[in-house]
Amino acid sequence: MEINFRRKIVKVDIPADCNVIFGHSHFIKTVEDLYEVLVTASPSLKFGIAFCEASQKRLIRTDGNDEDLVKLASTAAFDVACGHSFFIYMKDGFPINVLRRVKEVDEVCRIFCATANPLEVIVGETHQGRGVLGVVDGEAPLGIETEEDKAERKDFLRRIGYKR
Repeated sequence: MEINFRRKIVKVDIPADCNVIFGHSHFIKTVEDLYEVLVTASPSLKFGIAFCEASQKRLIRTDGNDEDLVKLASTAAFDVACGHSFFIYMKDGFPINVLRRVKEVDEVCRIFCATANPLEVIVGETHQGRGVLGVVDGEAPLGIETEEDKAERKDFLRRIGYKR
């Protein structure tokens, strides 16, 4: 049996004030479980979730506490259109503050990326549907850090409170 296969690159829109977590899950209750994890993570966190249902009605399932972020997540999920993938768009918080909790959701199989950088998703498509082949998160490095760059990095992490 011959299987037709196509590759596609999908650019994901991430506004300047947002972060995105892009992952893969396995069950329709993912949306509700991710909502519970995020809403209890921080009272100031704004977020939108979209999950691509891979069977039954095959809808983009959504939830969140910010309609604009729900719309952004829905658009990204619809554009990528890979079964059981999900997008979380966030404001007033960072993936580092919720990523462990997201990974601990029983249905979550993997996280492809957590980023505010330019994002492209490499999608493979067969007659059955679409799957994530990989992601391009940000841009290629321009060099190797110097001692000055190391000092700058360490200072930055302490200035924003992530290191002492």
